[in-house]
Amino acid sequence: MTWTTVSRRRFLTHVGVMGAAAATTGLFSERAWGRDRVVNLYSGRHYGTDQKIYDSFTAKTGIKVNLVEGSSDALVERIIAEGANSPADVLITVDAGRLWRAEQAGLFAPTQSAALQQGVPEYLRHPDGLWFGLTKRARVIMYHKDRVNPAELSTYEDLANPKWRGKVLTRSSTNVYSQSLVGSMIPVHGEAKVEEWCRGLVANFARPPQGGDTDQIRAVAAGAGDLAIANTYYLARLLKSQNPQDREIGRQIGVFFPNQQDRGTHVNISGGGVLKHAPNREAATLFLEHLISPESQEIFAKSNNEYPVLAGVSTDFVVLSWGDFKEDTINAAVFGANNPLALQITDRAGWK
Repeated sequence: MTWTTVSRRRFLTHVGVMGAAAATTGLFSERAWGRDRVVNLYSGRHYGTDQKIYDSFTAKTGIKVNLVEGSSDALVERIIAEGANSPADVLITVDAGRLWRAEQAGLFAPTQSAALQQGVPEYLRHPDGLWFGLTKRARVIMYHKDRVNPAELSTYEDLANPKWRGKVLTRSSTNVYSQSLVGSMIPVHGEAKVEEWCRGLVANFARPPQGGDTDQIRAVAAGAGDLAIANTYYLARLLKSQNPQDREIGRQIGVFFPNQQDRGTHVNISGGGVLKHAPNREAATLFLEHLISPESQEIFAKSNNEYPVLAGVSTDFVVLSWGDFKEDTINAAVFGANNPLALQITDRAGWK
C-alpha cells in the first residue's frame, strides 16, 4: 500500500487533534510510513474484540500488527530472555502493578508523543512516558440487592467495620488487583493503618479468598456473602451473557462506587509502552496513538465493558447505567510501585 499525500491527510483528519499534534513532533515520519511497516505486539490482554482495533490500524496505515499473546508475567520473562534481539515493539498488560514489574526490568523506553500526553490523563500514565493507560477498570463494592441497603455502604475503609462480619468476598492478596487496591491506600493512610484495615477486612471475610472476580459475584448471588470487591466489567459480562442464568445472577447484584465523599473510587488500568529494543519504534508510537484514538477507545469500552481513558468517548450501555463517579486520581505508577509492600502488609494481616 502506497500512502499518497491525500491518504495521509485523510488519516490525520480522522485522528483529529491528536494526530496533528503527533505530526508536529515528527512521529509521522517517512520511516514510519515507508520502511517501518510492522508492529510486533506482545499482549497480556486476551480479548478477541481487540483485534478490531489492530485491523483498523493496519487499514489506516498499512502497518501490519503481529500479535503474540500470553500471560503478562510470561511475556515479560520472554522479552528479558530475548534481550537486545527481541522483535517486540510494544508490550500491553493489565494492571499498573504488572506495568511496574516490566518497568523495573528495564523493558520500556520513554515515548515522546504529544498525542499520548494530551489524550491520556496524567494520573493514568508514567511520569517519564514509559507507559500509558489504555483502558480504565473501576474496582467497586458489589452487593446483593435484596440483602444490603446501599445507603449502608460508604468507603473501602468501612468494609472493615464489624457490621460486615462474615459478609465480604474478595480475591486472594496474591492477585495483582488486590495489591493495587491496597497499594493505592498506603499513601493516604500509611502502612500501619492500612495493615489495621486489612486485619479488619480479613475478620469480615465470608470465606477464605478464592477464585476470580466473577466467582465473587456468583458467590454473592448464591448467598455465600453479601458484598464483593470486584471490577465492574465482570458484572457487565454476566448481564450481557447469552446464558439466562448468568443474566439472572447479574440482575441480583448492585454496584456501589466507594469513597465518593473523599478521594474517589480506585481505578486501575490496562496499559502499554514502547520497548527499549523495539526494532520498529516509530510505528510502535503510532500504534499506541491509535489505541487512544476515539474510534479505538469506543471499541475498548463497548466490546469489553471497560472505561475509556480518552475524555468524551461513550461507554457501554450497561456500564453507563451505573452512572458517573469520582475517580481516585493517585498516579497509577504510585500504586503499581506499592504492590510489593501491599503484599507484605496483607500477608502480615492474614489476607491469604
